[in-house]
Amino acid sequence: MTRDRVFVEGLALDASVGVLDSERDARQPLVVDIEMEVDAGAPVEGGLASVVDYRVAAGHARRIVDAGHIELVETFAERLAGACLGDPRVTAVRVRARKPGAVAGAEAAGVEIVRRRDGA
Repeated sequence: MTRDRVFVEGLALDASVGVLDSERDARQPLVVDIEMEVDAGAPVEGGLASVVDYRVAAGHARRIVDAGHIELVETFAERLAGACLGDPRVTAVRVRARKPGAVAGAEAAGVEIVRRRDGA
């Protein structure tokens, strides 16, 4: 078995995230990178089920945002990492979530987490 990396980079979401009152009242951009380390066998040409589909990870991110307000970017990242690790082929996941314009003078602020499956 080999280990491959499957990723989604720069996924732009419109999110209700933050602890400030102003952040509860208006959605704001959240940009997400997801990188999954996967135990991979040989992919089957035309067999999407034989690979970890990066669209599924993006769908997890969208569903978490669509579920309602999240106070902390860290909470979003934890939920997304847990959802990605729900696929038994994913042995580790790195989630980077950033809020553009969150800090004056900075391009973005956010969090990056790495979570591993037990025993990986």
